[in-house]
Amino acid sequence: MSLSRRRFVQGVATAGAVTLGAPYVRAQSGGAIRIGLLGDKTGPVASGGIDMERGLKMYLEERNYVMAGRKVELLSVDCASNPTMTRTKAQELVEKDKVHCYIGPLAAFEALAIQDYIKEKEIPTLSVAAAEDMTQRHSMPWFVRATSTSAQCAHPLAEYCAKTLGYKRMITIGSDTAYGQEMCAGFQRVFEDNGGKIIQKLWPTLVSPDYSTYISQLKTNADGLFSAFEGSNGFRFTRQFVEYGLKDKLPIVGGMTHLDEAVLRNMGDEALGTITSCWYSAELDNPINKAFAPAFRKKYSYDPGFYAAATYTNGAVLETAIKAVGGRVEDKDVFMPALRKVKADTCRGPVSFDQYGNVVGNVYIRKVTRKDGRLVNSIIKTYPNVSQFWTYDVKWFLAQPVYSRDYPPARFLEK
Repeated sequence: MSLSRRRFVQGVATAGAVTLGAPYVRAQSGGAIRIGLLGDKTGPVASGGIDMERGLKMYLEERNYVMAGRKVELLSVDCASNPTMTRTKAQELVEKDKVHCYIGPLAAFEALAIQDYIKEKEIPTLSVAAAEDMTQRHSMPWFVRATSTSAQCAHPLAEYCAKTLGYKRMITIGSDTAYGQEMCAGFQRVFEDNGGKIIQKLWPTLVSPDYSTYISQLKTNADGLFSAFEGSNGFRFTRQFVEYGLKDKLPIVGGMTHLDEAVLRNMGDEALGTITSCWYSAELDNPINKAFAPAFRKKYSYDPGFYAAATYTNGAVLETAIKAVGGRVEDKDVFMPALRKVKADTCRGPVSFDQYGNVVGNVYIRKVTRKDGRLVNSIIKTYPNVSQFWTYDVKWFLAQPVYSRDYPPARFLEK
């Protein structure tokens, strides 16, 4: 059964007529709501995948695995940072385990590997992966993202570097994946639109065992370095960068997972002062996070970061939609539009969704400091209600190529 435009709009109207805060109708179905978590428990981003599972389990445990009067079952799989494995696991979750929705996957290249399958099987998907075009030129009604696109947090950081820090010349370095490429491209566009120049771009592989070759190539006549790494790679790059004696010569600013809390706990003074941007920090001062972050820290002995907060946020979005439709997750024509109509307060702050299914929410500029003997990402500036299109005209933005290694063109590279 395909979701026609008319039926999709009717579903939106039906979902919108339900007051999200009102008492919900108990679902007629006696079966459990089955959630398939596409995570990475092994591979180069395993630390993030483990945190995804921990964050979602915590959300469900706090509700005794019940949403809208129905029991919830969580089926968690390991995609191992492998597109082929992701596809296999996604198919098993639907065809064998009969899940009602996906949460995940983690990596952009994993999400791209199952994009056509999600569309074919019409599986409501609450994404963590930041693949740009899945909520832009190739958006589909079965997909919502409550975290951000790859570039959504890089855009305001680039403006901050140009306008607040006064940087004029910068270098970008990021994993040679869709995530790293798109993040660096978004940073480049906004930085150069604000008068700056990207003078060098470097692309290590996702599984680079050593960054010394790239660090030795870095130009030292730049004002700063933008780092777009995921998993433990930001930690490893920063350690080697400091060992080369470059910390005081070339300031690092990082993307949303460069110094995630999951790896920050393993670092020392080399991380102090590093500025990053993200839609979340464990230091956020809102009622939901003031309960979530200390509880997570008590249970796991470290602060929650991007990946744990991603699934905790997705849990809130999912529950809000399930309540709005009285637990009827099997009725996709009502449930999926309800997901896209969600407006909710979460651990990351208030979230809503644009017409393409991507989140509109706060982005925070953060600085690594010490607090109670541990390293934390302290918030130094908030950009409210940030769209995936930043301040650009949406029609113009979508008429451009998707962000990549080669777009926008690098006009200021120096040999």
